Amino acid sequence: MDTNMLAVDYPMLNIFWTMLELFLWILWFFLLFKIITDIFRSHDLGGWGKAGWLVLVILLPLIGVLVYLIARGRGMSERDIAQVRQSEAAFKAYVRDAAADTPEGRPGSHVDDLARLADLKANGSISEEEYQKAKDKLLA
Repeated sequence: MDTNMLAVDYPMLNIFWTMLELFLWILWFFLLFKIITDIFRSHDLGGWGKAGWLVLVILLPLIGVLVYLIARGRGMSERDIAQVRQSEAAFKAYVRDAAADTPEGRPGSHVDDLARLADLKANGSISEEEYQKAKDKLLA
C-alpha cells in the first residue's frame, strides 16, 4: 500500500471537521452533566419536578436542554454563586476555628482580635491606617 494514498484519503478539512465534532460532543456532555447536577441541586423543585426535568433532558436531550436553559438558566448561575459563597464561608469558618486553637488547646486571642479588626475595617468603622497600626500592635 502506498503511503501517499493514506494522506489523500483523509484530507486536512476532514481532520478539522472531525476535531470540531469531537469538541462539540465533549461540550454537549459537559452541558448535559451540568444541567443534571443543577436539577438535583435545586431546592425550589420538588421530587416530581426533578423527575420531570430529568426525563425530559434524558429522553429528548436537545429539546430538553434548550428548554431547561431557557426556563431555568438564570437560576443556574444564581445557584452556582450561592454554592460558591457557602463553600467560601464554610472554608473561612474552618480556618478560623483551626487557627483559634493553640496546640495546648487554649483559645488564641490574637486570632480573635485580628478577626474583629478585619470586621471593623470591612464595616468602615476604622480606616486602613488605623487597621494597620492596630494590627502591628497585636502582632508585636
